[in-house]
Amino acid sequence: HWVIKNPMGQHSIAVGLNAPLQVEIMGHVGFYCAGMNKEADVTVHGHAGVGTAENMMSGKVWIKGNSSESAGATGNGGLLVIDGDASSRCGISMKGIDIVVGGSVGHMSAFMAQRGNLVVCGDAGDALGDSIYEARLYVKGKVASLGSDCIEKEMREEHLADLTRLLKAAGRKDNPKDFKRY
Repeated sequence: HWVIKNPMGQHSIAVGLNAPLQVEIMGHVGFYCAGMNKEADVTVHGHAGVGTAENMMSGKVWIKGNSSESAGATGNGGLLVIDGDASSRCGISMKGIDIVVGGSVGHMSAFMAQRGNLVVCGDAGDALGDSIYEARLYVKGKVASLGSDCIEKEMREEHLADLTRLLKAAGRKDNPKDFKRY
């Protein structure tokens, strides 16, 4: 169990971890925090900059505040939880990561998302899911606009079960029936 105090917005903190470590960061972090995570459990008690949990393979990254652009970009696995809002391009090129955002996401989120799940408990900006492949997007609030190839789909029992699992893992109490699937 590692504790990092007063990170002062520095970049590349807790990058490339490849063991079942527990890391708590007490304060705001800069770009690429917890990138390439494999097996570690990283919690940021603050806000995070661009590229949080980029290329994550497994483990869990939990941001207790907001996250800037491209959170969870190219993530292959694991769980990224953002309690607040995520800026543009959240989940860009997802390849199997699960992302739960307690607030809203900006434009072009889940652009070219191939696999995995993006759960948005707030609203989604323009061009959600542009050029999407097989990823699942669940949004509770309003969607400004859908991108190319992204359409609303029926919410079946297996989707409700999967969404229930993701919300529980993120400590959320939202009702899965309030979400739409894209």
